[in-house]
Amino acid sequence: MSVTHPAGFVAAGTAVGLKPSGAKDLALVVNQGPTFDSASVFTSNRCKANPVLWSEQVVKDGVVRAVVLNSGGANCYTGPEGFQTTHQVAERVAELVGIAAGDVVVCSTGLIGLVNDRQVLLDGVGTLHAQLSADGGGDAAEAIMTTDTVSKQVVVAGPDGAAWSIGGMAKGAGMLAPALATMLVVITTDAVVPAADLDTALRAATRVSFDRLDSDGCQSTNDTVTVMASGASGLTPSLADFTAALTEVCSSLAIQLLADAEGADHEIAITTVNAASEDDAVEVGRSVARSNLFKAAVFGKDPNWGRVLASVGTTAAVFDPADLDVAMNDVWVCRNSTPAEDPALVDLSGRKVTVTIDLKSGDAQATVWTNDLTHAYVHENSAYSS
Repeated sequence: MSVTHPAGFVAAGTAVGLKPSGAKDLALVVNQGPTFDSASVFTSNRCKANPVLWSEQVVKDGVVRAVVLNSGGANCYTGPEGFQTTHQVAERVAELVGIAAGDVVVCSTGLIGLVNDRQVLLDGVGTLHAQLSADGGGDAAEAIMTTDTVSKQVVVAGPDGAAWSIGGMAKGAGMLAPALATMLVVITTDAVVPAADLDTALRAATRVSFDRLDSDGCQSTNDTVTVMASGASGLTPSLADFTAALTEVCSSLAIQLLADAEGADHEIAITTVNAASEDDAVEVGRSVARSNLFKAAVFGKDPNWGRVLASVGTTAAVFDPADLDVAMNDVWVCRNSTPAEDPALVDLSGRKVTVTIDLKSGDAQATVWTNDLTHAYVHENSAYSS
């Protein structure tokens, strides 16, 4: 279960000293071809880290041959020297792999404003290059972790036994909010997929996965999702089949990110049904997901459905405020905007929580995922930079 499961990819992850803990903190994934098509999406935050500024230019031609990633420092708001560090790391990867620096995506994650030691990174790239292997995906996934407690990896095979696959790794545990989530994601496939089709599929997949993960309403400066196609299987799937498999990969990684959200006790799926449009359904779900009152209630195992309706009412979605239904863990605690089944029937003792909101205004629906607001989340983020 790694980015090196698809044929044509090698990877490595190692500790170079960026993290005081001595844990792995530098990773490299290389596409060995025969094709090098790629697509990427990045944070929509206007305040972007140096690696994002670099990589946005790299991906414009649809060719990416390597991704190098560090944890331990975001290299964001570190001035011209920080951008030069990103550039030189790409140059070092290119020199060792035998490619152009303009084909190297660079990713960083960690504390904003922290200056990464350039020489440590450059030396570390040399170590990584020597360790590249088809078995290195697991180490790479570990090396990109920050406050993550576990690595996030997935492999999805082509449909009906097709001999192509997609592999992925991700990091992320806090600042999970659209667009994307605070995360670095590398996805690989040995299918033959042109860059334009990769872009179409990736945007379709992230729209219904990472973009609907809203842990704490905070948006990162470093979000990057890159998919690379090696073509090593020699097989060209239909765009529909590839998009379906890629969506499965992104959805799996998104749920893994949610399950490891900082301090979370509950994973909450908010599904809005019978909306006038999908946009309305997403807006309603996101409004509830960002309600600290609602999230605190779930943490306290309190099925306070009034907080759900209060959040719905802040949106511009089409609905009749006097005719809304709400269920929590399949107990319809509210019907026609009035009390219905006994909230005491709602069991919030487990980690999984579902909320269903019926707008009775159309036939569209969407799910937004979030988690509860806990003491542990507040503690972890109150001491993050200390």
